[in-house]
Amino acid sequence: MALTESSLDPKNAALDVTVLAGDPWIGRVQRGQTVRIVDLEGNQAVDTLFYSAEDLSDRYSASDTIRMQGALYLTTGSVLRSTSGAALLTITAVTCGRHDTLGGACSAESNTVRYGHHTKHMHACRDSFLIAIENHANDDLARIGLHRPLEKRDLTCNINFFMNVPVTPEGKLTFEDGVSAGGKYVEMRAEMDVLCLISNCPQLNNPCNAYNPTPIRVLIWD
Repeated sequence: MALTESSLDPKNAALDVTVLAGDPWIGRVQRGQTVRIVDLEGNQAVDTLFYSAEDLSDRYSASDTIRMQGALYLTTGSVLRSTSGAALLTITAVTCGRHDTLGGACSAESNTVRYGHHTKHMHACRDSFLIAIENHANDDLARIGLHRPLEKRDLTCNINFFMNVPVTPEGKLTFEDGVSAGGKYVEMRAEMDVLCLISNCPQLNNPCNAYNPTPIRVLIWD
């Protein structure tokens, strides 16, 4: 993995927000802007989706991203591709060497399968995505610059930034302890106007975050 530091100063960011564990965040990143996601305390999974702001049906595609870069994991220089094959964003700096493209978002159903029926009521990333969509539907679309609100059908396979999900020689996924640490980040340049949807994972059942979900920081530079 090619680890690279950024020269951008947080003091010059146009946007600087903290997203608490279990909370969603949604925002627009204009073409040419840079967005940074910071793992403030370490080993926090950040479930993330990207969409073309001009056509929400043209969204991040895990399969096209993996196929066109010829690699499972994301690092400096990786281009995040949409369902049409277009470049959504390019990773320009990264200080954590593992970002998962396969594990997907936790949900009530997956929690039940992995951790037992008693966890079904617990908050999950799928819930956070749906909460963000509901709030987004009530936003002023003209202010955000979109033609329609996000809908449930727009939720597809996501990126899990900072999450360590190795693939075995047999093709199985394993959820391992994280390799991130406090202050590690991933930074991306938008190649078109994109909508970014984040669930800062609330998972309490997976030891990879020491059963302790923590906040993240999102910054955007012009």
